[in-house]
Amino acid sequence: MTQPAIAIEGITKTFGSTKAVDDFNLVIPSGSLCGFLGPNGAGKTTTIRMIMSIIFPDRGRISVLGKASAIESKDEIGYLPEERGVYRKMTAGDFLVYMARLKGVDAPTARRRAQEWLERVQLEGSIKKRCEELSKGMQQKVQFAAALIHEPHLIILDEPFSGLDPVNARLMRGLIQDLHAEGRTFIFSTHVLFQAEQMCNRIVMINRGRKVLDATLEEIRERFSPRTLMVRPGPDGFDPHRFRGVVSVTPHNSELEIHLSESVDPLEVMREMMNSTDLRKVELRQPTLDDVFVSLVEEARINERGELEVAHA
Repeated sequence: MTQPAIAIEGITKTFGSTKAVDDFNLVIPSGSLCGFLGPNGAGKTTTIRMIMSIIFPDRGRISVLGKASAIESKDEIGYLPEERGVYRKMTAGDFLVYMARLKGVDAPTARRRAQEWLERVQLEGSIKKRCEELSKGMQQKVQFAAALIHEPHLIILDEPFSGLDPVNARLMRGLIQDLHAEGRTFIFSTHVLFQAEQMCNRIVMINRGRKVLDATLEEIRERFSPRTLMVRPGPDGFDPHRFRGVVSVTPHNSELEIHLSESVDPLEVMREMMNSTDLRKVELRQPTLDDVFVSLVEEARINERGELEVAHA
């Protein structure tokens, strides 16, 4: 059996009266492209810092690339922290060479890779520019290159697209997917769920320090069957509320987004609508990760409310 890239067993981390991570378990298989998702303050960055041995759990244990901690595997890990930082007085080329040398890359190879990576992130003309001369987005691309210049097996990226314009975000996504295709393992955190939906083959969702979902995209789509219809009415108008199971209706330009209850079969409702009125379009919409996350958070709140009621009964 292939050894997992990361194995987390029952970690908990508390800051004062705040439990940032609560009895968290996770296994990231080698070769995954895993999105670590949740709202700001959910515990993502705290968990990543524990994986990286920047801070340590109050209890539980973490293994990284088969070693007892990231410290023992540091030369095989690339890390882009949420807090960006470069040596501002260094040139972009010297900074990349320096970071590669820290990871055990010999000088000639480090210089060659620095040039190659600046070309890959479309900064080939910046090799002799001081980092302080670069824009924040350009500095972020330099730091992204620094996390990868030593060709690590495991790459951990904390909010890698934050602050990037759409063109550079697309460039970064393409580089991540190319490196993943080479067999490298990625875990990246984000609170922008559609970015992970575009890229990942595995999704981990965390809310209030607890894992609420851990599955492949295929498993998520099987578990959360579509219950939303997208309808474009004909010229004679359309009243969706007269059909059974309609919970809410949201206009979207010329279409209506219709949410159905669990008590009805969406396909049957679709047939009823098409047989009874003139519609230009009726289709099932697959649930987005945003839909899934909202559903899971609401489910967790209901469960917590029930536990509190039982405790106070």
